[in-house]
Amino acid sequence: MRFRRRTLQECPDRRPTLRPNPKPAQATLMPTNHDPNIRIQPDAVVMTLGQHLDDLRRRMIFAIMGLIPILIVCLWKGDWLLDHLILQPTRDILTRANQGEITTIDPTETFSAYVRVSMIAAIVLGTPWILYQLWLFVAPGLHKHERRFVYLLIPISTILSTAGVYFLFKVVLPLILSFLIAFGANLGIREVPVVDRPADVTIPIFPTLQGDLKDPKPGEMWINEPLRQLRICIKGADDQPLVLGMPAFASAGVRPQYSVSNIVSLMLTLILAFAVAFQAPVIILLLGWAGLINRSFLHKYRRHAIVINAVLAAALMPGDVVSMLSMLAPLLLLYELGGILLWLFPASRVSGRPRQQPETTEDQDDRP
Repeated sequence: MRFRRRTLQECPDRRPTLRPNPKPAQATLMPTNHDPNIRIQPDAVVMTLGQHLDDLRRRMIFAIMGLIPILIVCLWKGDWLLDHLILQPTRDILTRANQGEITTIDPTETFSAYVRVSMIAAIVLGTPWILYQLWLFVAPGLHKHERRFVYLLIPISTILSTAGVYFLFKVVLPLILSFLIAFGANLGIREVPVVDRPADVTIPIFPTLQGDLKDPKPGEMWINEPLRQLRICIKGADDQPLVLGMPAFASAGVRPQYSVSNIVSLMLTLILAFAVAFQAPVIILLLGWAGLINRSFLHKYRRHAIVINAVLAAALMPGDVVSMLSMLAPLLLLYELGGILLWLFPASRVSGRPRQQPETTEDQDDRP
């Protein structure tokens, strides 16, 4: 016997009724790893790859637009940046050593250095704005406890970079330039013969002054001691007095004649090297938070770290012994500072999350 399946129209009393769900489905608040300390926001928006790329492009455009006014100001003050921050330290050391002056060998060299220094200064000054735009792109994808790490790393990184540049200009740079200039001046120096004063020759005597004469007359000559120059007043355009100078140098085996581009390249290389090298504590913190190293590891491999830091100092610096030691000393101190910061700011303390295991050891406490 075969039965025919009836439709709902033929059985109106068996139609299903729609009943309200007494317990509506809620958005899950538990991630896949079942971490009770992480909660997914109910109003979180999932973005596609294309939307992420559009947001990244928009942030990059905002970052570049924010650098434009800073670049204009740096170009306006580019002469001060190039002279006081880059050329003046070298010029002062050359003057104290009674050696050469800074020169140019290319007609476009000074202008290129001017633009280069202005652009780098604009990027350095605009770094907070660039990091802010990067933070606006990254922050929506981070949990609250993850943002705490960024809030701690950015101030530490800024302070360390500033301290590295300050240490370079105040301590390292005078040592490096003095050593390099003195090394070249004393290399292969020739002795100058000394003769008696001739009886029938009158030796002219020029007054030694601490500056130039006020209202000089054509034909007058004097020595400007701060400039190490013999100054001569001649008649210039429109019969106005014009003061010229002849530099005076000490005897040297190799007289330094540094160009503007060489000084700019050396300065920017040293600034970048010290700014990056002083980020060693930040790297140690990141490795400790990731669980790759701990304080016992830092203590155990301290001798290996000394060798690695020596290699880094030799690679980052120009190549002389003084430069290498001036970089090696702060690197070793920064290595120890990284261990101290890892002890002061373990991952559990920074994130504000309670430890999952009360019996967590001291080494495991450094990990998030």
